[in-house]
Amino acid sequence: MKPEQMLTEGAAELGITLTKEQVDLFMNFLELLGLWNRKINLTGLKDDRDIIVNHFLDSVTAVSLIRDGSRLLDIGSGAGFPGVPLKIMVPSLRVTLLDSVHKKVLFMKDLIKSLSLADITAVWGRAEDGGNGVERGVFDFVITRAVGKISDIVHLSEPYLAGNGKIIIMRGRRGEEEWKAAEPSVTDRFSLAERKELKLPFGGYSRVIFVLEKL
Repeated sequence: MKPEQMLTEGAAELGITLTKEQVDLFMNFLELLGLWNRKINLTGLKDDRDIIVNHFLDSVTAVSLIRDGSRLLDIGSGAGFPGVPLKIMVPSLRVTLLDSVHKKVLFMKDLIKSLSLADITAVWGRAEDGGNGVERGVFDFVITRAVGKISDIVHLSEPYLAGNGKIIIMRGRRGEEEWKAAEPSVTDRFSLAERKELKLPFGGYSRVIFVLEKL
């Protein structure tokens, strides 16, 4: 199956319809990621199928949780996941991609330029660093995908949230265990507003997404 067909059919299985323009952007993303991956290790996944399923399709599972025109901070974005796929899906998003690995930020900047994306920026820095240049208290959503312990994610994300902001935490098959372990330390400040369980197409990998909102 061709990559674009796999992407389109996989998205449809998730209830998502992709436009031709969106498919083209994802295919350009895939090509650039492949070029960079041959020079530096951006992601452990090298096969097009694995990247489409475990990066592209996994990232867009959060699209139903994001509002048009929102400000979104992606902490630990790596090679642009999930922030860039969400931007492709919701062009009105204003996205900040934050990562502590310089070569990954260089890739994301090249990606943003190559895809001609507006209102999206990649920042080199750590979330816990007060001098990283990312604004505090302004983001409608802070999102992470398989980065650190849930309790640590909440602690790092909280300063960046606007008053009614939400934290979106994307996890794998052990997500429920991880939430139960973190719950006692976060529910004094946040409530679990939504839980979304799903299986990815072409393999059935289990995923769970937690949406936390301030009390």
